[in-house]
Amino acid sequence: MNATKRQQIFMRLRETNPAPTTELEYQTHFQLLVAVILSAQATDKSVNLATRKLFAVADTPEKILALGESALSKYIQRIGLYRTKTRNILATCALLLERYCSEVPRTREALEQLPGVGRKTANVILNTAFGKPTIAVDTHIFRVANRTGLAPGKSVLAVEQKLVKVVPREFRQDAHHWLILHGRYICKARKPACSICPIVDLCEFKQKNFPENTDLIPNQHV
Repeated sequence: MNATKRQQIFMRLRETNPAPTTELEYQTHFQLLVAVILSAQATDKSVNLATRKLFAVADTPEKILALGESALSKYIQRIGLYRTKTRNILATCALLLERYCSEVPRTREALEQLPGVGRKTANVILNTAFGKPTIAVDTHIFRVANRTGLAPGKSVLAVEQKLVKVVPREFRQDAHHWLILHGRYICKARKPACSICPIVDLCEFKQKNFPENTDLIPNQHV
């Protein structure tokens, strides 16, 4: 895919959603960190259902530590891998108190030292909380980048590195949110909604999905 086409893709995505953001609900950097840790292998909807109740009673590292493992696990038990996530969140809270005066650190190195925080989570925090032009590649973004031809790669890291290289600088801050939302609602895994896709004519996917007897491609820009 050439640079002109990539530029047009992000211009279109910006037209449809000028101010994209995460669908996770949070008020503070710490709440975002907890929500992102919980979101691994879970939907944002399930995380929001849990954190609404959790943050109403415990929204700081101190308060979550005070809950303890048993009480915390009850708030998040409907989320996948909740036992591991409970332990990771408590350990992270302890480190935030010990090393960072309860503040979320602002560097990748420090973030990745927190239990339950890998590269993807660190990228989300750096981008959404601190305005860094990072791109967190999840399953949606990995699929969109490969399927469209935007930034093909065989691994999550390869796709991230390619996106950081090829996404025009003016779009890099919001690219993560545009691509994840596009993958979540339009370019879905089993049945992409090509008939309502705003970038369908720019996408290089060979097996586009259109309803039968469709003569025209909706949303095609000319």
